[in-house]
Amino acid sequence: MATFIFDVLKDLQNKKRNLSSITFVLPSKRAGIFLKYQLSQIVDNTIFAPKILSIEEFVEELAQTKTISNTELLFEFYNTYIALTPKDQQEPFESFSKWAQILLQDFNEIDRYLIPQKKIFNYLSAIQDITHWSLEENKTDFIKNYLSFWNKIFKYYSLFTEQLLLKKSGYQGLVYREAVENLETYIQNNQHTEHVFLGFNALNTSEETIIQELLQNGLAEIYWDIDEIFINNSVHDAGLFTRSHKNNWNYFRSNNFNWVTNNYSKNKNISVYGIPKNIGQAKYIGTILNTIKKDNVSLNNTAVVLGDENLLIPVLNSLPSNINALNITMGFPLKSIPLASLFEHLFHLHKKPSKSFYFKDIILIVSHQFIRPLFFLNEIDYASILIETIERNNLIFISVERLKEITEEKCNEIIALLFSKWNESISAVLKNCSELILNIKSYLDLNKSSNLLSLEYLFRFNELFNELTKLNSKFHHIQDISTLYSIYKELLSSETLDFKGEPLQGLQIMGMLESRVLDFETVIISSVNEGILPAGKSNNSFIPFDVKLENKLPTYKEKDAVYTYHFYRLLQRAKNIYILYNTESDSLTGGEKSRFITQLETEGIHKISYHLITPKVPILNKSVNTIEKTPEVIDLIKQVAKKGFSPSSLTNYIRNPIDFYYQKILNIQEYDEAEETVAANTLGTVIHNTLEDFYKPLINTFLNVDHIKSMKVQVEKTVALHFKNIYKEGDITKGKNLIIYEIAKRYVSNFLDLEKKDLEKGNQIKIIAIEADKSVNIEIPELNFPIIIKGKVDRIDEYNGIKRIVDYKTGKVAQNEVEIVSWDDITTDYKKYSKSFQILAYAYMICESKQIELPVEAGIISFKNLRAGVLKFAEKDKAGPYAKKEHLITSETLESFTNQLKKLILEICNPSIPFTEKEL
Repeated sequence: MATFIFDVLKDLQNKKRNLSSITFVLPSKRAGIFLKYQLSQIVDNTIFAPKILSIEEFVEELAQTKTISNTELLFEFYNTYIALTPKDQQEPFESFSKWAQILLQDFNEIDRYLIPQKKIFNYLSAIQDITHWSLEENKTDFIKNYLSFWNKIFKYYSLFTEQLLLKKSGYQGLVYREAVENLETYIQNNQHTEHVFLGFNALNTSEETIIQELLQNGLAEIYWDIDEIFINNSVHDAGLFTRSHKNNWNYFRSNNFNWVTNNYSKNKNISVYGIPKNIGQAKYIGTILNTIKKDNVSLNNTAVVLGDENLLIPVLNSLPSNINALNITMGFPLKSIPLASLFEHLFHLHKKPSKSFYFKDIILIVSHQFIRPLFFLNEIDYASILIETIERNNLIFISVERLKEITEEKCNEIIALLFSKWNESISAVLKNCSELILNIKSYLDLNKSSNLLSLEYLFRFNELFNELTKLNSKFHHIQDISTLYSIYKELLSSETLDFKGEPLQGLQIMGMLESRVLDFETVIISSVNEGILPAGKSNNSFIPFDVKLENKLPTYKEKDAVYTYHFYRLLQRAKNIYILYNTESDSLTGGEKSRFITQLETEGIHKISYHLITPKVPILNKSVNTIEKTPEVIDLIKQVAKKGFSPSSLTNYIRNPIDFYYQKILNIQEYDEAEETVAANTLGTVIHNTLEDFYKPLINTFLNVDHIKSMKVQVEKTVALHFKNIYKEGDITKGKNLIIYEIAKRYVSNFLDLEKKDLEKGNQIKIIAIEADKSVNIEIPELNFPIIIKGKVDRIDEYNGIKRIVDYKTGKVAQNEVEIVSWDDITTDYKKYSKSFQILAYAYMICESKQIELPVEAGIISFKNLRAGVLKFAEKDKAGPYAKKEHLITSETLESFTNQLKKLILEICNPSIPFTEKEL
């Protein structure tokens, strides 16, 4: 396949030009690598390599000025801003940088297109003056400051560019303007240097001026890469710039225009694929490449061009395993590597100075993959100790001193680096970050061979923080962590981790701009959607659209034409073209297929095959999760039975046997996180323990009003004590927790008021037992191993001569939840009968232990339904509101319950009945 670069070199060779003495100027550095390779293919003998420059490098050489980074430009511009702005009107660097970046882009455009600076800035100022209330006599301070800003823009520009040029540095546009200023001197000093410009399309005024002057002086030759279909069609955007150059440059009135080719109309296999979502495109690129490999086609002449460069990682993960040679021209964004998340967490934590830190932020940092190993000292995992202590003691906001106390002295250094050295000067913070990187490196060096990639991450971040340190020491504009964080993000967004590969072999993966001047036989282009290819309208500028038109500055139309050229140029010499677009609409980018695809259709030059790709979605037959009862499982069940089944565990089985299996048989408990807000079970435990403290001393005693009064006095003190014991170091002095604390006091107080009213009415209440632990055997002839039922009964009392078993519930319970009609339902319907099952189980244990005699009553006291009093268990003769209710639990009642209980336990222990998940 003859490429554009090859054709240019061959033409120069045929003209007997000395290739070694030529200075080649190309649109990108990458094109220079391919030019060197093609040069080696056409020469028969050894020659010196010619000088090969990108246009940016060539312009810097002309200007004798170097281009500096955007971040450094911001700092330099802030110097100018401070010098020209009264102190009381100066903005902090962080807010300044938001509008300054836009203004710098405008400076860049104005200089690249050689617009008279004073004229355009004064024009912009005049527009604002007319637009914003210029005829009003009483202008507010805000309006005055706004108009003052526009009047100062030229002053900002003049002083800023003056300072930059004194340092022989500048932004791209300024370097271009300087290059044009120095062009005459350069021509005089390089009378015998031949320049060849190749592969250019959209040129700014500076580039046009430079190239035309060199052409007019016989010091240059230029090769265009444009197809006749594009240049001869007056409305085709792919030829917009080249047509303009051909028609408007004086040089081409008397010289040939090289070259107009006819490659585009040659036969091509063009396939357009509509694929849902970006990941779908990435996966299908892998499928296309796999098909190409199966056809034994070499990938050396194949390129994957990513319209959206965010697809890089998904595409890399989708490549077939049989691709051996690969070159990636794009870097891996530094913001996407794991180390970036660590510094993101640290900056988030320290943006606002604080003496204590939120526990989730601490856990995120301490458990980070680069930090956790630093806490592993002398075979002790201090990170786990720290996290467990936080969760066990409900530490929500934690001071550095407390962190050091938990982790002991051995971890003081790393605790200081992560948490305490961030309230000092910015220089100290940057030094702290560098020290943290060195600490991580020391650990990774212990196993260097398996940590090479991680060490590369550290190296790049070390460079980034060195750059921040240099900027801070040079300019002193960073005054707080928030500003440092914004600059860090600015630097991070532009930094990449370069991939190492062979640029001339194997599959090429690149962005659209990197494809300039390069030709491939097989091209796969992704994300050919509106808003991506082309990018569409954007107005990130202070210069209005009409002013841009008047001054011949590029607008969105010209920017779209640039991408049109790149898209069609990729297609010119290619034989196999795969165009992929996202079929799913997006709220931001629109999502419809690109106009480029529609244009290919309407041209009618090529036959295009269309495919709508949908992912293969397997039909998943939802199967119920079942666990067979193997001999090993039966052994575990026997062990649990021997220790004892509690009423709550049995109701858990009724609710969902799989949960019972995990929690009771396998003993897998739910992860116990720190309680930021007091949990319902914690509230329940506090109330239970408080009532236990009040009533336990009164066992075997008849209650009187004085007892209740003495309890009432102790409510606040006792509730607070139990919160401290159970909620540990959790804070109950503010927010939701304070409300829950007050609710706990109110629940206890209201309950005591209920008791007091009962006593005042003349009712007799005798306390028999409080929080009574019960454990009884249940005989089941079918099972040859012991079965125990165990549990803790909240309260047993005697109410007007009737024994009562009472269970406390802090949640809301209604009367119908402790009533039963059909005994068969009690072990199958958890929602209706779980409360009845529990209190009957307690009654069974109490009566089996011979603590009280039948008949008895059993019920629930619901603290959210205290007005209802004790909600007594009732056996109804039928369903409905007019059923007869029997509240007394007799031997017949317990016999009916025992039969159901034995049936349930037999089911649990039956090897032929698996644990089967219930749909909740």
